[in-house]
Amino acid sequence: MIRESATTSVLLLATTPACRLLTGDGTLLDRLGDQLATLPVREVQVMTAAGGLAADLRGVAKIARTTAGAVAVLTADLVIHTEALAMLLEHPAHGTAALISHDASEGPLRPPVRVEGGAVVAAGSSFHLVPESNATFMGVLQTGEADLASLADVAEELAELADAGKLGPVTPVEAVDLLLVGLVRSGVRVRAASIGRLRADRVTGQNAADAALARLAEVDEARVRLDASVKEDDGFFATFFVSSWTRHLIRPSVRLKLSPNTVTGVSAGLALLAAVWFSAGSEAGRLAGAGLLYLSFALDCLDGQLARYTRTFSPLGAWADGMSDRLKEYAVYVGLAFGSAAPDIWYLAVAAMVLQVVRHAIDFTYAGAVTDAARVGAMWGRPARSLLESQDVRRAPGGVLKLARRLERDTVARYLKKIIVLPIGERMALIAVTAALWDARVTFVALLCWGGVAALYQLIGRIARSAR
Repeated sequence: MIRESATTSVLLLATTPACRLLTGDGTLLDRLGDQLATLPVREVQVMTAAGGLAADLRGVAKIARTTAGAVAVLTADLVIHTEALAMLLEHPAHGTAALISHDASEGPLRPPVRVEGGAVVAAGSSFHLVPESNATFMGVLQTGEADLASLADVAEELAELADAGKLGPVTPVEAVDLLLVGLVRSGVRVRAASIGRLRADRVTGQNAADAALARLAEVDEARVRLDASVKEDDGFFATFFVSSWTRHLIRPSVRLKLSPNTVTGVSAGLALLAAVWFSAGSEAGRLAGAGLLYLSFALDCLDGQLARYTRTFSPLGAWADGMSDRLKEYAVYVGLAFGSAAPDIWYLAVAAMVLQVVRHAIDFTYAGAVTDAARVGAMWGRPARSLLESQDVRRAPGGVLKLARRLERDTVARYLKKIIVLPIGERMALIAVTAALWDARVTFVALLCWGGVAALYQLIGRIARSAR
């Protein structure tokens, strides 16, 4: 059945004997079919003809060239939580992504990958090696509509290499693994969707299938979905002083049918009220403003959590949220300046605002350049790598990036890095605390001093990454 409202089609590779393993109510293939029926996919096509690896790859290429919308490819030897499938198939962007686990324990059906900046930058198979791997691929690959031509080209090239025996003893169970290798090496950006505590196991025998099904029952999918709605890599203040309690508002918000954009609007309203109280200039006004600013930021966190939980985030919502953050912050600056009698307060307020604009420009221009590089491909981005190279060849990171990577492995160091860059949570906390305890002049001086250090840190980091 074709669902016209959905935009993702699923290609289920049922060309190996494992798809006929029993699960109690049917085979693994039947189980996956039932799971996919509960998700918003346009159609499910099952490839059952066991014609070998090359035939499977050519079948993928044919579908990629004739299908509109995103295409997800997965194997029918997969025992997986429905919520894990939903992380890809219900994602509103319908872009190119791979399901990965940050458990880097490699195996015959768990090929290694390396994840950097939320994307798969190197992928492996029994033929392709990945030095410094830090995750494993779980066998589910989605290709966005814009990358379908690349998927088709990669599948056809891999089929020819497999026919010629140039990929070594690869087998049909590696079809999806090879497709991921090909997309990554062709320069396509593949988002890394982590399963977290969910399970996804590819199996080859009945005992393994039974054990994998038992492991599924050990995980509370509803709890994992709630936990996943809270950003793992958020700032220190947001993680420990906001998200620790706003997570309990997610389900009530869903029951009240509040949309993320509605929560964003309420957050903006509270920030404007905070600016009004700050403009009064009194001690009571600064205390009230600080409290309202904290609540505004809490709702700012909640709108993102709600969007991730309901999977209703969109480019428009992200843009509105970002614009709201800037307007709220600058409105608070104006309120603080109006409420202060210091003669140089407006100079400090304008300087703090200009510094924040520069910092955002550093971030967004760099992100835009990276996006352009990925889009333009060989002209800007890294050149495509041959599928005949058995080992992923990448230049080693420089000293600054090596240090940054080591620091990421340590929890304390990672949070210190986040604090140094003065993210929005730390800025809101800095404003609220200094305004409540002292005055606007202290607030702006603190923003300028800490913000200046953060800007220098960001600039050095962007230059180091660009040089790499």
